[in-house]
Amino acid sequence: MRELTVLYDAECGLCRRFRSWLAAQRPAPDGQGGVLRLRFVAAGSADARALLPGLDHAATLREVTVVADDGSVYVGDRAWIVCLWTTWEHRHTAVRLSGPAMRPVARAMVQAAAGLRSLTKGGDYADGCDGKCDVQG
Repeated sequence: MRELTVLYDAECGLCRRFRSWLAAQRPAPDGQGGVLRLRFVAAGSADARALLPGLDHAATLREVTVVADDGSVYVGDRAWIVCLWTTWEHRHTAVRLSGPAMRPVARAMVQAAAGLRSLTKGGDYADGCDGKCDVQG
C-alpha cells in the first residue's frame, strides 16, 4: 500500500479540520522505501464518482471512507484507524486501537465525532480554530 484516498464531507467543518490536520502530519513509511501518500477527495463529488465508480457515494457522505491503492475500502472506525496509521507520530496508536481490546474505544471515538458532526452539520465547528490546540507542550 502506497497511497490512500480519503473521502471526506467537504461541507462539514469538523471534516475539513480533520482533513487539514491529517494533511499536515508527517507521513509514515510505506515499507517500500517511500512514504504513504494521501489524496483527499470531497465525498459525493464528481471527482469521487469518476475516481471510484464502484462505491456507494451517498454512504461516503455519512461516514469517512478510505480507499487504498490495492482496492481495500475502510469505513467508519476502520477508516479513522487507517488514517492514524498513515502518520509517523500516530502509527503506534493506530496499531493499538486496531486490536481487540482497544477497538471498542476506537468505535466510541468515532461515534462521538459523528455525534458532534451531526450537531454542527452546516455550521462552522472548527472552521475558526486558531490552531493552538495543535501545539504540543
